[in-house]
Amino acid sequence: MVLYTCGQKTHGPALLHPCAAAGKALDDAGYEYELKTVGSYRLMPWTRGNRDEDRREVRELSGTNEVPILVLDDGEVISDSRRIVKWAKEHPAARS
Repeated sequence: MVLYTCGQKTHGPALLHPCAAAGKALDDAGYEYELKTVGSYRLMPWTRGNRDEDRREVRELSGTNEVPILVLDDGEVISDSRRIVKWAKEHPAARS
């Protein structure tokens, strides 16, 4: 599985940052995942020119430029941190 995040990755307070919330939920559910960071923060004016190029892969996978998105091993794409958190809580990783 692959978690696409902004430059903040999964750091920071999970209550305040969507990418951190998604990463924390996956960690809490016991998942190992690849982390792919995309550039061009949404609210920074100097990144607007590069945003489409920096987030092309995200848009092709999810239909939106927004992160986080989670791509499961079967190819299913889950967009939006709330949906990722909900999925992780409902599908904890199998413990061996």
